[in-house]
Amino acid sequence: MGSTGSVGTQALQIIEEQTDYFQVEVLTAFENSKLLIEQALRYKPNVVVIGNDKFYQEVFDALDPHDIQVYAGEKAIEQVVEMDTIDMVLMAIVGFNALKPLLRALEYKKPIALANKESLVVAGQIISEKALQYGTQIIPVDSEHSAIFQTLMGELNNPIHKIVLTASGGPFLNYSADKLKNVSVKQALNHPNWKMGDKVSIDSATMMNKGFEAIAAKWLFDLKQEQIEVVIHPQSIVHSFVYFADASVKAQLSLPDMHIPIQFALTYPNRLKNNLKQLDLLKTRRLEFAEIDTKIFTNLALAFEAMKTGGNTPCVLNASNEFAVKAFLSGRIGFVEINKVVEQSLNSMSVIQNPSLDELFQTDFETRKKAEEIINKLSN
Repeated sequence: MGSTGSVGTQALQIIEEQTDYFQVEVLTAFENSKLLIEQALRYKPNVVVIGNDKFYQEVFDALDPHDIQVYAGEKAIEQVVEMDTIDMVLMAIVGFNALKPLLRALEYKKPIALANKESLVVAGQIISEKALQYGTQIIPVDSEHSAIFQTLMGELNNPIHKIVLTASGGPFLNYSADKLKNVSVKQALNHPNWKMGDKVSIDSATMMNKGFEAIAAKWLFDLKQEQIEVVIHPQSIVHSFVYFADASVKAQLSLPDMHIPIQFALTYPNRLKNNLKQLDLLKTRRLEFAEIDTKIFTNLALAFEAMKTGGNTPCVLNASNEFAVKAFLSGRIGFVEINKVVEQSLNSMSVIQNPSLDELFQTDFETRKKAEEIINKLSN
C-alpha cells in the first residue's frame, strides 16, 4: 500500500533481492501512475490499484495486456486488502489516508508491516482495540519503533521502565529560532542521514516526526506518556533505547538505512542475509546525545501536549500539520509558520474524549478547514 513512495520503493528493492522469499501480489498508489505502471511491469503483481480514478484508463491500457487486473478509487484501496492471496500488508501510505485501509486489513486479519505513524497518532486506541479484537499482528517499520520492537524480543514479561527515541536533529540541528525564519523548502528537504519522502522530510526538520513517533510508540508498546523520551543523536546509529526495571538498558544499532527495518518487518522473526553495509564502530568512533530545545522546535512540545490531552487532539495535531506542510512545500507559508498553524489549530478546536471513528473523520475535516483559514491570515 503506497508502493511508489519512499518506503514502498525500498521495499520493492528488498523483494527483488529476496525472490525466494517474497512475491508481490498487489501494488497500490494514489496518483503516481507512471511509476506504478513501471513497478507493475517489473514485479508482475496480480492486482494494481490507482487511488485517483482519473488515471485509471492510463494504467488499465498499460497493464491489461499483461493480465494484471486494474482497479481505481480510494474504496478499491480499502477493499483490495480482503484478498485471500495476501499474506502480509506493507502499509506505506503517508498520512491520514492510510487509516481506512489499515482498519480493513486488521479486520481481515492480515499481518501488517506498519510504516505509517499518522494512523496511530489519529486513532491509536481504535487501531489497538481492532488488532486485539481480530488477533492481527502489527510489526513496526519505522526505524525507531523497529528498534524498540527488536530490543523487546525475549522480554515479554519484563516491565519497561521507559523508552528513549533518538532524533538526528534533521538539517537544522544547530539553528537559532531567527535563522529558521529564512530556510527554504530545498534546505528543509535535505536531511543529513536519511532518504525520505517530502512529507516525512519536512516533519523531521520541524521535529513533528519525532512527536508522531512518540504518540505512535504509546500505542504500539502500551506505554504511558511519562515513559517516553526523545534525545538528539546526530549520527543516527542508535535507533532507540529501552530501559528496564532492573536498570538494564538495551538498544538497537545499525547504519541509517531504511532497508534494515523494512526487511526485518517483512521477514520477522527471521533475519535474512542481505548485501547491506555492516556497522563499523571503530570508524564511527563517536556517538553523541543531547537534549532537544523545544522552545525552538515547538512542534515536539505540541505533540507531547496533544498526547497528554488525548481524545481527538492528536487528530487535530496531524490534520493541521499535514495541511501546513503542504502549504510550506507549495510556497504559501514559511518554515516557522508550520508550527504556528499547528498551535493555533490546537487552540481553536474542541476536545472530544473517546471519539468514534466518525468523529475523528469529522475532526480531520474541520481541522483542515481551520488550518486553511489560519494560513490565509498568515499569508495576508
